[in-house]
Amino acid sequence: MNSKYENIEDILAHEGDDYAKFGGAVVPPIYQNSLFVLPTEGNGVGEHPYVYTRTTNPTVEVVEKKLAALENGGDALCFSSGMAAISSAMMYFIEKDCHIITVKSIYNPSRTLLKEYFPKKFGIRTSFLTTEEMEHLEDYITEDTRLIYLESPSTAVYKVQDLEYIANIAKKHHIGTVIDNTYATPLYQHPLDFGIDISVHTASKYLGGHSDIVAGALISSEEICNEIRYGERANFGGCIDPHQAWLMLRGMRTLKIRVEQHAKNAMVVAQYLQGHPCVKEVYYPGLCDHPQKELIDRQMTGFNGLLSFVIDGTAEQAEKFMNSLKCFLRGCSWGGFESLVAPFTVGTTEEYGDEIDCPPNLIRLHIGIESTETLIADLDQAFKKMKE
Repeated sequence: MNSKYENIEDILAHEGDDYAKFGGAVVPPIYQNSLFVLPTEGNGVGEHPYVYTRTTNPTVEVVEKKLAALENGGDALCFSSGMAAISSAMMYFIEKDCHIITVKSIYNPSRTLLKEYFPKKFGIRTSFLTTEEMEHLEDYITEDTRLIYLESPSTAVYKVQDLEYIANIAKKHHIGTVIDNTYATPLYQHPLDFGIDISVHTASKYLGGHSDIVAGALISSEEICNEIRYGERANFGGCIDPHQAWLMLRGMRTLKIRVEQHAKNAMVVAQYLQGHPCVKEVYYPGLCDHPQKELIDRQMTGFNGLLSFVIDGTAEQAEKFMNSLKCFLRGCSWGGFESLVAPFTVGTTEEYGDEIDCPPNLIRLHIGIESTETLIADLDQAFKKMKE
């Protein structure tokens, strides 16, 4: 879509605002209604912008305009959850008995969808590749490959895929491409600029930013968005509630300043962990010694508060470390104001680690907006208790 705003800050603050339409309200109202009445019998559904909230809603529309402008898309769609957005994007491209290519280290619910649900219901096969195997993508394409599903940076170990290279190969073979762009947010990576067809987000993370919504979104061309709006989203019913959309809108206004603080804190913690004797390896794409730094610099312009590290010790010691934390809360999500810890491969089998391309004793941290002095002190005391 064409935006009159050039700067990210201005898009976040003002894109989609229509003061005349909203009665001069500086904050758009919540259109908490299911239907919109038509002025006359002759004014058909196709001629009226709002008919039923499952397809269009003025509050939701403001959020969608911001997202499209941020990622240089033709349009955007909001959903009731990240998985509603992800599954709708996948369903747009796939067909019965087709083949999908993805990376090993993806969001676990996406993995379950590809590994268990799609084969059982539709006979769909998925090839799970390492990042290194992705560099030889054409070797894995078959005549019935319909979708390449990416997550860059990937879950837990934050490996990146070469988006332009993959998009060019996909177009050559007439294959659709979808990327989970949640980690980078619309601030720091624009997949459509590299030729990717659809960018999806779990908006429950940084777009909402306060751990108080469950929502999703996708950005694509106007044509694809229109087909999904009246196809997958309308038929499967994964539309967002207007109140959730309004909370998402509120969160997005402060997206840039929030994520900048998360990233600033995360870099301090990552560097602390790199120098700690109880840590074998630190995974954070913002570190200058990341093995894919050249590609990261080409595709991304910033980072967030999510990082992982490998404990130098046993699974029991790793569990003791996590149980000793006081400021870091035990939780499975991320993207809110709070710092979290999750035992990614602690206590799992080596086979499971190989399956998701992650090392054993991997712990994930989400670095919140607390003071770094508090966070490092908490980590430090937990490491000491781990050794007792």
